[in-house]
Amino acid sequence: MIRKALIVPALLAALSGCVSLGPKVPDTLLALTPTAAPAAGSGTSGTLANALVVMEPSAEARLAVTRVPVQIDDANVAYLKKTMWVERPSRLFQRLLAETIRARGSRLVIESDPGAAGLHLSGRLLDMGYDARSQSAVVRYDAVKETGGRVETKRFESTVPVAEAEAKYVGPALNEAANAVAKQVADWVS
Repeated sequence: MIRKALIVPALLAALSGCVSLGPKVPDTLLALTPTAAPAAGSGTSGTLANALVVMEPSAEARLAVTRVPVQIDDANVAYLKKTMWVERPSRLFQRLLAETIRARGSRLVIESDPGAAGLHLSGRLLDMGYDARSQSAVVRYDAVKETGGRVETKRFESTVPVAEAEAKYVGPALNEAANAVAKQVADWVS
């Protein structure tokens, strides 16, 4: 009886080295940091009817994950090794857009409130990754501006050269490209 009682914990201890309870954490987690943001203590007010609603953009499957895509050629995609986004790129981009527009201080900006009657900014995130062919970080966004039944669309893009396909170079370049696109969109909706 004592022998069986000792064998079970020994087997469990041996198996614990084989079982992983979660995914391995990558070496690098990427986020987007706005270069333009409201000052601490600043604020705006308004009504939902006059607010700008920044919706999370839709994205195809290769961008709807936390891995950083690498476009190898027209038909092949890989993912940057040992690197992930802290959350979905479309959600990170939505927050960056909202912060960049808020920094202008000219209107109330809210995120993801489809019930608000004001101006809605939505769209589709087409690319936010590394292009191996051009050795650059690419952010491409098709924006949709809708207010009072009127709809307007516009494509925005920014590319930033990258020395090597490594997180320490790709991350800052993606942040720079995303901020450039966010500034272009902010100019457009203002």
